[in-house]
Amino acid sequence: MTAIARRVVVSGRVQGVFFRNCTRREASRLEVKGWVRNRSDGRVEAWFEGPPAAVAELVRWCKHGPRHASVDDVEVAEAQPAGHTIFAVR
Repeated sequence: MTAIARRVVVSGRVQGVFFRNCTRREASRLEVKGWVRNRSDGRVEAWFEGPPAAVAELVRWCKHGPRHASVDDVEVAEAQPAGHTIFAVR
């Protein structure tokens, strides 16, 4: 399997709406590894790595997020896989 990685920064009403935990659940379902965390500027940042189709689906999910989120923008940057073996909420 050829893994890819993406660094994602999500802005909008994305903190305090279970965005991180829901991202972890989606990543687990898709078998994507990496992490997600709240940033001090109110955005959520994540690192996804895994099969291209799974990573792409998780990035698409971030464009709407969980039910109570209101996503304004999703920045996506290509990255080199770092070899994560789990998906963690930081």
